[in-house]
Amino acid sequence: MKYIIFILFTVMTNAAAQLMLKQGMMSMGPISFEGVNPLVKLLQIVFSPWVFLGLCTFVISMASHLYVLSKVELSFAYPFLSLAYVAVAIFAYFVFREDLNGWRIAGIACICVGTILIAQSGREMGSRGHEDQTASVNPDKIGTSEIVR
Repeated sequence: MKYIIFILFTVMTNAAAQLMLKQGMMSMGPISFEGVNPLVKLLQIVFSPWVFLGLCTFVISMASHLYVLSKVELSFAYPFLSLAYVAVAIFAYFVFREDLNGWRIAGIACICVGTILIAQSGREMGSRGHEDQTASVNPDKIGTSEIVR
């Protein structure tokens, strides 16, 4: 639980990147490749300000996620990324006026409950370090078959 701040930072930067990408694509209008070199069009998309900022934010999010993965179990950290769906749905409702109907709210509630359950499992880990929680892989033994008796 001590790395929850980094996990939530990863989630929020991931969600922010999605919102920036959406804003960037909305500002470009409908995309058409007719009469245009696809590579040129792709470069126009990538280097449009909002899309570029969103991609840069994704890089920050990924760097944060890599740090988290070096500290906690993958099976603990990865499910928290589902909270990005929650953040995106809520912010998209307010920023882009996207629909937030009963089915989506029910899905968001399920995601939140699941994430809370996973967060509770982190309390059971106590003060054990990441090294004690995960199996180590010896590169010398990859691809060999050893029988342990």
